[in-house]
Amino acid sequence: MYPRNAQKKTPVTLLALGISLALQAGTVAAQDAGTTATELDTVTVTGYRASVEKALDIKRGEAGVVDAIVAEDIGKFPDLNLAESLQRIPGVVIARDAGEGRSISVRGLGPDFTRVRINGMEALATVGSGDQTGGSNRGRGFDFNVFASDLFSQLIVRKTASADVEEGSLGATVDLNTARPFDYDGFTFAASGQASYNDMAQKADPRVAALISNTFADGTFGALLSVAYSERQALEEGSNTGRWANGTSNGGFNGASTYTEALSSDVYHPRFPRYVHMEHQQKRLGVTGSLQWKPSDATELSLDALYSKIDAERDEHYIEAISFSRSGAGKPQTIVRDGEVRNNALVYGVFDNVDIRSENRRDEWSTDFKQVSLNFKHRFNDDFSVSGKVGTSRSSHENPVQTTVIMDKFDVDGFSYDYRGNMNRPVLNYGIDPTDPNGWTLAEIRLRPQYVDNDFDTAQIDFNWNISPGFRLKGGVLAKDYSFETVELRRAAEATVPNFADGTKLVPGDLTMDAGLKGFSGSPSSWVVPDLNAIAGLMDIYGNNGMFAVAPRLNNTRSVEEKDRGVWLMGEFSTELGSIPLSGNVGVRYVETKQSSIGSGLVDGVPTPAKASRKYDDTLPSFNLVAEITPDFLIRLGAAKVMTRPGLGSLTPGVTVAVAGGARTVSGGNPNLDPSRATNVDLGFEWYFNEGAMAGVGLFYKDIESTVQTLKEVRPYSSSGLPASLLEGTGATVNDDFTFSAPVNTPGGELMGVEANYIQPFTFLPGKWSNLGMQLNYTWVDSKINYLDGNGAVVMKNDLLGLSRSSWNATLFYEGEKFAGRISATNRDDYLTAVPGQEAGFNQAGVHGVTGTTVVDASLRYKISDQVELSLEAINLTNEGYDEWVQSPTTGQLPLYYTETGRQYLLGFRYKF
Repeated sequence: MYPRNAQKKTPVTLLALGISLALQAGTVAAQDAGTTATELDTVTVTGYRASVEKALDIKRGEAGVVDAIVAEDIGKFPDLNLAESLQRIPGVVIARDAGEGRSISVRGLGPDFTRVRINGMEALATVGSGDQTGGSNRGRGFDFNVFASDLFSQLIVRKTASADVEEGSLGATVDLNTARPFDYDGFTFAASGQASYNDMAQKADPRVAALISNTFADGTFGALLSVAYSERQALEEGSNTGRWANGTSNGGFNGASTYTEALSSDVYHPRFPRYVHMEHQQKRLGVTGSLQWKPSDATELSLDALYSKIDAERDEHYIEAISFSRSGAGKPQTIVRDGEVRNNALVYGVFDNVDIRSENRRDEWSTDFKQVSLNFKHRFNDDFSVSGKVGTSRSSHENPVQTTVIMDKFDVDGFSYDYRGNMNRPVLNYGIDPTDPNGWTLAEIRLRPQYVDNDFDTAQIDFNWNISPGFRLKGGVLAKDYSFETVELRRAAEATVPNFADGTKLVPGDLTMDAGLKGFSGSPSSWVVPDLNAIAGLMDIYGNNGMFAVAPRLNNTRSVEEKDRGVWLMGEFSTELGSIPLSGNVGVRYVETKQSSIGSGLVDGVPTPAKASRKYDDTLPSFNLVAEITPDFLIRLGAAKVMTRPGLGSLTPGVTVAVAGGARTVSGGNPNLDPSRATNVDLGFEWYFNEGAMAGVGLFYKDIESTVQTLKEVRPYSSSGLPASLLEGTGATVNDDFTFSAPVNTPGGELMGVEANYIQPFTFLPGKWSNLGMQLNYTWVDSKINYLDGNGAVVMKNDLLGLSRSSWNATLFYEGEKFAGRISATNRDDYLTAVPGQEAGFNQAGVHGVTGTTVVDASLRYKISDQVELSLEAINLTNEGYDEWVQSPTTGQLPLYYTETGRQYLLGFRYKF
């Protein structure tokens, strides 16, 4: 709906690959023989420019600050991945997993601060990943890689709050909308197919999609079905340090070391330097269905269903020095022979008595997402109508196989690492022939199946009452039940393994396999790993009995239930201030949240089930105003109170102890956490200066009253007061350093920023140059968030986690009658992932972060006929990698994790009837 007196532009359809320009001009003979009349030229624009025009129509017609992405035509969403499409919007940046967009941050606020609705109903979809990128998602952040973009026709990002949109977001509410049959005129069919090739994996995969829709009974009933299927094989390779620890951690190096600088508490070394090799395989199926019925002009019903299933397999192969990250038979035995220290970092070292570890990990996981919703609208008269919906959604993530088989060689002399060249490409010398399959000892077999379920049941009813020509009253009630449950299973003692037939734990050579780097340069580039499948079959490790029986791991076996009950009232107004038309809304939303969480705690050192419940409420006023200074120049002002509920993992009651190789943790929960609350103010200026063109600037300010921070501190287990019996069977000792963590509410801080947006089709240029166009946007965000140390004192002010201070997107597109093309570059600055740092010595001033990226994508299309089109697309042309680091004032920036996934090319066709 447009603000009063706004002039809606002629619909022009824009899409990022082709803009076909058709001019139809004709002459009509006049009834009078000596006169002719010439019809006005009719311009029909299709392609990327058309989708941009539709998105601008949505943006302009809203009272709040809204951005949108619209598919120009069936199955022609501008990007292959929803997250990668959303990053084109000002203020939106994405995080990738295995080279594919997974989650988003909006205006510096991360995934947990963003709510997602599918066809108007809140939903949460979660997937799995490697440990370094978070593992299985057990939070509130939405994983967009569950869905194929072909299933959706429209994405809307609502950056300001209004009373008619549910609470739960400090950053934005994202609406994902699938197609409905009334969106099309009669019978429609479209199909597309693509062959996708990854230059690092050197594998080709299929991608297909189809949609069929029709209306019946004089257009009063419609049915639609769409299907999308894709496969993806990716290779991810790089290096990993496992964080950096100081010389005195985990009992310190052997006192007989000849290079004594490494023994200092002020000098840091990598915990387990290694190369990373991960092979990803993924299959994704999506289906949408919709029925619409309009029995009369006053009544409309729609039934929408969405199903998506993603299946993934991942194989990881590593070789590393494990001694540096453990006490006992580890670091205290290791002798430092030589080294070089730069900025308090041991960037080069030669060591004796080092334990070398080879790992083979296998992950198999799937996520099923299902949603069904029934919507109705009924207009009683011209002034009063009601609408409502009832629906349910479920995301079921299963990771039945997460198995790691590990073999070691002990007390190796001559191990060395060298980070003095490229810090992300170290030179590693293991002191042995890493390709020799003999002499390895079976050390650990890890079985860690896990499951995550998220369920929403929603019912709401709203009214819309046109009280007068300049005022409309809206309101409604909403009931939403949400449940979250996760279970992780583990062996009681992962370091307990059986003997082989010869009575020893020496791995036979025929139970190993070759592994190594394929697209990433490393030295050495190949090594042996245990043959996981062969050992699994020989030892029946999946039999769930004897030493291979699995039981729930306490800190990842928990559940949360929330019952949200809300009521809202909002007035929409339209008036004039002198000669300036004003429109907008003012309203309030009240919501009551009841939470109950179940976990496990320690009572006298014994794990015991724990349950906690609480209730809180929020009153959330909001105001949005649009002033039309001229018909094409708008000023927007918005203000609102907003809230985001605490992260799911933070609500678990109790304390748990966990040991996973070199990772040792003592984790506590806090079921009494308050939500993160903030006051938001927005001011925007928008100039729609031509057909499909606009220039805009938006200012935003958020006074974040409180956030949730997980306090982390590294210290020996013996300092915890917990019983040593909890470490039995883990291989850890009371002298090992553990990371202690607990979530608390913190004072929060301020966040402010500016967005600039410019869209310009070059229709003013002569000839074919007029087929060009461009999109540019830039966002700058700054925040001052208070961060606490392990004792709860403010230790620093820094940016919010996940916040990139600057980000931009630039797209140049061309759309001719037959040929279309587009090239896009998307940039985000560095961002923080942990404040303060997690290792001893980094705690007070250190941070973890990720290097910013500039990703370039391109697309070409050629229209053979009105029905058939060919396409060639390229993703990540610059082969941008993922680069995570740790930084402190004494050491500067040190590498944590670096990987590359290569470029993706897609050759395809599309047919529409």
